[in-house]
Amino acid sequence: MDTLTPLNTSDTPLPTPGTPTQPPLLNYILSFLLVGLAWGFTTPFLRRAAKTHNPPPHPLLERESVQRSVVKRSILGVWFAVTDLIKNWRYALPLGINLSGSLWFFLLVGGSELSLTVPIVNTTAFLFTVIGEWWVEGKVISRDTMLGMLLCLGGIALCVQSKNV
Repeated sequence: MDTLTPLNTSDTPLPTPGTPTQPPLLNYILSFLLVGLAWGFTTPFLRRAAKTHNPPPHPLLERESVQRSVVKRSILGVWFAVTDLIKNWRYALPLGINLSGSLWFFLLVGGSELSLTVPIVNTTAFLFTVIGEWWVEGKVISRDTMLGMLLCLGGIALCVQSKNV
């Protein structure tokens, strides 16, 4: 019985079955940036929503049976605090994006160099947090902060270069 071989019209060799293929470098770069964006840029939005959050009163928390029980009061207090924040779209939307960044990070760690992934993603999260604070809160990016951002980028470049040696 003859086996069929795929027709290769390019100069690039076709991968043999069972050989894992590596995604293009651009995919990794975009993935690092997206996770950093999801973690960093959403942080100022979360802070603003938490600061301006004004939860409604919950009569259940005022009941005598709840007031007497530390456990009931604590559980219900946490429950209402979480549900009130989740109902607030100004908090829930950035939180969902931020948490999706954690999912992307989990997937990214499985397929890339750990010693590069963690510093790159955390540094880009820091950079996007600074940019987000400027965007959301109008904070001025000081010369020292700008220098720190540039040094972080230089550190990433050194990490990447050390892996290419």
